[in-house]
Amino acid sequence: MTRLSTVNTTTTTAATTPAVKDTTEAAAVRAAAHRAAAAAPVVRAAEGEAIDAVLRTTGVLLRERSDDLLAANAADVAAAQRGGMGPGLLDRLRLSAERLADIAIQLEVLADTAEPPRERAVRTLPTGERVLRRRIPVGVIGAVFEARPNVTVDVASQVLKARSAAVLRTGSAALSSARALVDLAIAPALERHGIPAAAIQLVPTPGHEGAEALVGLPDLVPLVVVRGSGDVTRRLSALGAAAGTRVLAHADGGGVLYLDTSADEAVVERLVRESTDRLGVCNRLNLLLVDRRAYQRLWPVAERALRQAGITPSLPPHEHPLGHEWALDAGGQAHVTVTSVDGPVDAATVAVAETSGLAATVCATDEAAANAFIDTYTGTGVFWNTTTRLLDGYNLLGLPETGINVDRTPGPRGPVTYLDLSLRQFVILPPVN
Repeated sequence: MTRLSTVNTTTTTAATTPAVKDTTEAAAVRAAAHRAAAAAPVVRAAEGEAIDAVLRTTGVLLRERSDDLLAANAADVAAAQRGGMGPGLLDRLRLSAERLADIAIQLEVLADTAEPPRERAVRTLPTGERVLRRRIPVGVIGAVFEARPNVTVDVASQVLKARSAAVLRTGSAALSSARALVDLAIAPALERHGIPAAAIQLVPTPGHEGAEALVGLPDLVPLVVVRGSGDVTRRLSALGAAAGTRVLAHADGGGVLYLDTSADEAVVERLVRESTDRLGVCNRLNLLLVDRRAYQRLWPVAERALRQAGITPSLPPHEHPLGHEWALDAGGQAHVTVTSVDGPVDAATVAVAETSGLAATVCATDEAAANAFIDTYTGTGVFWNTTTRLLDGYNLLGLPETGINVDRTPGPRGPVTYLDLSLRQFVILPPVN
């Protein structure tokens, strides 16, 4: 979950769409896309009760088959450890009985969530025709994501709730875990309720060429969610844009905490602790800004909390950008960047300029200072005396998410849920007689 920025594209013709490389991986992606496309009409026609039943059954199977699921994940974790994966990424990769139970609970919550009306009246034209607006399915939605097995279920459930089929591609580190989740829980749940298991496709090969192929099939997979980081994600976004694929590309993250001169020391300690409970996630504390006027009072409090959490502060002068995302730094996850600022407006300005704009917290007792920070910060989420760890679909909206959109242009912003994974259609009906 970190940065999910929308790359706007225009439709291209088959003659101008860049050709997908004819490789084994590309062929596997294309075959998966065709299978998902064949199943998509059944998903679209499914009643809401059937989709919700699939989600509930998936949750039941996650619990019933937890031993097999955890065994598959343990093999992935062991292989990743042998390959030198850092502790932050291992934390993302690892499943546990508790995490499987949490995934199951989120599926139940999603199933119990009443869908808003798919159609609503907009207006009646002067000539009497009625204008309606509908939400309709995309058809097939792709997803490229890193070594986080839970995302397999998160994306699949959201796409199904949006009445589309999915093609999922994950990296080699999580491939066995993802396969077990699909084969042992998602696919059997689909079949049990009369929906083809082919509606959720997992690309069987983990290579980069498969990811490139997935963003290059706009006629089959017009929307792809890309979750990852750095240059690879941005390159996939560019490739998708060139092909005419709509890409929601998640690349950068990092939470900001600003300690105002009016901050309460007990609240400072609490926020540092709550913001660093997990170091391998995008909404953890990454950049700590301290008001220069209260630095001597507040920094020792924050430093003590950081040290107690086993975190090393990166103090000035910095040899890296202030927004350097420690969660993605192999071997450096247990770090937080620290610097001083001149009040709430300067703090918010630094947070916007130096980070992806994921989320920022102001710690203050002075309401005017808090509002100054809130009004200046233009990122996706801004919080007062509570942790940026709350910027999460389930925490904020009570729904799993496919990612977090931190784009600075119109489009889905914040946690992206099934409600954002649909098309808008206008319907014009004749006047009522």
